[in-house]
Amino acid sequence: MSVVEETTLGRFGRRARHGLRVLTTPALWREQVAYLRHGPSPSATHAPAVSFPSSPWRPVPSDAVAYCNVCGWEGTSFDGPRHVEFQLCPRCGSSGRDRFSFLCFVSRTPPARWMRVIETSPRLGDAYRAAMAQWFTYTATDYDQSSHRGTVRLDLQDIDLPPRSVDVLLTAHVLEHVPDTDLALAGIARTLAPGGRMYVSVPVQEGATIEPPAPEYHQDNTKVFWRFGFDLADRLRRHGFRTTVLVTAPMVDAVRTGDPSALAGDGSEWDVPAMLAAAKDAGLESVLDRRDAERLGLWESYQYATFECVVPGRSALDEVTIRARRAWRRIR
Repeated sequence: MSVVEETTLGRFGRRARHGLRVLTTPALWREQVAYLRHGPSPSATHAPAVSFPSSPWRPVPSDAVAYCNVCGWEGTSFDGPRHVEFQLCPRCGSSGRDRFSFLCFVSRTPPARWMRVIETSPRLGDAYRAAMAQWFTYTATDYDQSSHRGTVRLDLQDIDLPPRSVDVLLTAHVLEHVPDTDLALAGIARTLAPGGRMYVSVPVQEGATIEPPAPEYHQDNTKVFWRFGFDLADRLRRHGFRTTVLVTAPMVDAVRTGDPSALAGDGSEWDVPAMLAAAKDAGLESVLDRRDAERLGLWESYQYATFECVVPGRSALDEVTIRARRAWRRIR
């Protein structure tokens, strides 16, 4: 059974699109031939029995106490402490940062069929990736193919993709592990289509970007090269992106008043006063009020920031041309 609720016609269309995608993507041929010859690997992990909604574009239910906007789970509370890496969904395993990044993407991106979405090192597993592949023309990538193994290998410092070939790039907690930030951003800007979008989530813990004072590694043993601050917004703008820093309402209120006491929680990992001072010029915009943020398990607002980066230049004629090209790729 599909992980996404769908009709028989929708299932047929999904399988036809997958077949065409395999035929037109050389990077997938070797895996597909191995599967046809030998079947699935005995050690392969299978998607758990998690049913995702039929569309990613849906509002937070007004009566939900706790709601996962990724898989649609509703309950009384999430699992774990009130921290960006916890508040785990009992059904799909999404953390607070997963749900916030996903919300920023779907709430700000106009719905479109066959949207080409690439995600770098997605933390969630097979069921989530299968759902994304049914919602979009989706590719999961990874650099070292270890903790977050992707369908294809992608080095952000040397992106081996055609120019203007991606509509949306989702990259959560990856950019801090890339040594040359500017080289990566230049390659991404080249790869995104006109009007394309990138949603960047990084641990913003400082007022201004610094190198870690001591060697620092995240739980998957990847080295941290940068501890980013809100000055990342200006850096993104210098690469031609129209950039907005998406946060929740309490963070906007705290920046306006300059009062860190308005932000609840343990801020020992964050230099909150320096962050509030730097955020005044970053271009913050609230995407959730306090009530809806708490329903998604997003309690400490200073821990949540996603940089929305839009490539300018898509006119009405560009939009028609792009849609026509997408349709042609699917039927040729």
